[in-house]
Amino acid sequence: MLAQVVELIEKKDRFAITSHVRPDGDGLGSSLGLLWLLKSLNKDVEVIMRDPAPHSYQQLPGAGTIRVAPRIGEHFDAVFIIECSDLDRPGLEDLDQQFVVNIDHHSTTELFGSINWIDSTAAACGEMVYNLCKATGVRVTKEIAECVYTALLTDTGSFHYSNTTERTFKIASELVRTGVRPAKTAEALFGSYQWPKIELLSRVLSTAKRDDTGHVAWMWQTLAMQEQTHAAEEDADGFVNYPLAVGEVEATALFKETAPGVYRTSLRSKGDVNVAKIAEQFGGGGHRNAAGCTLKGTSSELEQKVVPLLQDAVKRSNGLKDFTEDALIESGS
Repeated sequence: MLAQVVELIEKKDRFAITSHVRPDGDGLGSSLGLLWLLKSLNKDVEVIMRDPAPHSYQQLPGAGTIRVAPRIGEHFDAVFIIECSDLDRPGLEDLDQQFVVNIDHHSTTELFGSINWIDSTAAACGEMVYNLCKATGVRVTKEIAECVYTALLTDTGSFHYSNTTERTFKIASELVRTGVRPAKTAEALFGSYQWPKIELLSRVLSTAKRDDTGHVAWMWQTLAMQEQTHAAEEDADGFVNYPLAVGEVEATALFKETAPGVYRTSLRSKGDVNVAKIAEQFGGGGHRNAAGCTLKGTSSELEQKVVPLLQDAVKRSNGLKDFTEDALIESGS
């Protein structure tokens, strides 16, 4: 499918790029990286998002040019949709009237595009934009490098997650040679928080619970917490990972209330614990160790739904480990 994307770019001239609502590092970094790639080929191109870039990403080259709007509003030769599970995810009203190119690295993504370029081996969509540079012969400029590096850094959890591979580091190394300053990028992303985020974090952490085994943890964020702290929508990014810092915790959930009784639920795990399978049961998706879905109900109802599934995922993972160890013993390894 990469060949189809290259052919489209070579034959057409006017493009738009978008990603999901509440854009994150990969969605924004990849979109802006693609923007600079297409500009290098003298294409007429614009990035259009339903929501503005969060504070931590406003330093990205081109972030100030993003058009924030509820719809595309005009016809393009093609609209590139980055890291979206379905056509509704960008939150733009008229995408069904466009020629859509679906670019994602999640295997659970619907094939909603006229062209679907899905690469589940990529650590982030940013890696795919890098590959597109190579395929089109575009030199990786400092602007492209900074955007793609941000995509890689955020979607691998600062190179902590299991989707980090040798290829990821090879790409990151080239991006650094191109001019990316890792310390400066990390400081912009993780060292420029505003105080409401800290106040919100303190309230969310106060809700933290663990099950009897100590292997599963979960937390809550309510609309009242966000209102009381004057926190922004994106200030909760990364909160779900805090319980995983506890050695024995293998799976965690953050239930974030987005409307009364509606919770955007983030799931994270370690090792072989597969939370993507859980998210898929509720219409969501993601990676084995990082996934999400939207749930409706009371706090007790959602705990009763999700916590047992997390416990079961941990048990399955431990059963797999036990099986592997037994097999090694029997084989004399």
